[in-house]
Amino acid sequence: MEFSDNDKRLAVLIDSDNVSYSYVKPLLEEIARYGTPTIKRIYGDWTQPESGGWKGVLLENAITPIQQYRYTTGKNATDSTLIIDAMDILYGEKVGGFCIVSSDSDFTRLATRLREAGMLVIGIGEQKTPEPFIAACDRFIYLEIIAPKQEPAKKPEMFRNGSQHGRARQKVPQKVMDLIASSVNDIADEDGWAFLGDVGNLILKKQPSFDSRNYGYSKLTPMISSLGLFDIDRRDTSNRGIKHIYVRDKSFVQGEKQ
Repeated sequence: MEFSDNDKRLAVLIDSDNVSYSYVKPLLEEIARYGTPTIKRIYGDWTQPESGGWKGVLLENAITPIQQYRYTTGKNATDSTLIIDAMDILYGEKVGGFCIVSSDSDFTRLATRLREAGMLVIGIGEQKTPEPFIAACDRFIYLEIIAPKQEPAKKPEMFRNGSQHGRARQKVPQKVMDLIASSVNDIADEDGWAFLGDVGNLILKKQPSFDSRNYGYSKLTPMISSLGLFDIDRRDTSNRGIKHIYVRDKSFVQGEKQ
């Protein structure tokens, strides 16, 4: 995936008003997939009683708490402090990207500005996050899928139509299947085949919040396989044991993209 680069230095800026401390450990593990979080700061009013649960978590994960008093009721001073810090880091630190942890649309312009400066911007927030902030990021990840609630294991069930593909299509909305199909067709070669890595990157450019885990799949490959809408070709590479995966819309007709 284009964004996976463990050497990329990331600044992680967390709005404590928009995330529970129970998410911090899985959140940092998720961020590590995209780079190394070298700057880790969290913003809030630490004089408030409800902030007590954060102390151990911040020490454990080497996150620097930034104090911001609530000067006026109803005004969020945390947002402006985070934005000022982000701009200071942009011009004064050697980072390759930012991770903004918040569900607040007030950070939309910040995300846009950082991307204009050539920074990778990853947003993390709840599913209630407004669309403008999501669209302003290179990638947006929902908190709900980082640490999902554990459910008892269930034995596989067959739907009335007896089709595993039918079950998969019930889990994935039609607009998502259309997004995948259009992305495959957009970059397919003359024979209809598209490299899955490129497909994944294009999908994220079109819809930054796309994540196969939103639909119960750990990776894009098993998700596409389960739909039954695409042919899959696993091709050998010069590196033994590694295969490149190509996909093609089953409706493809030679010489024409349907």
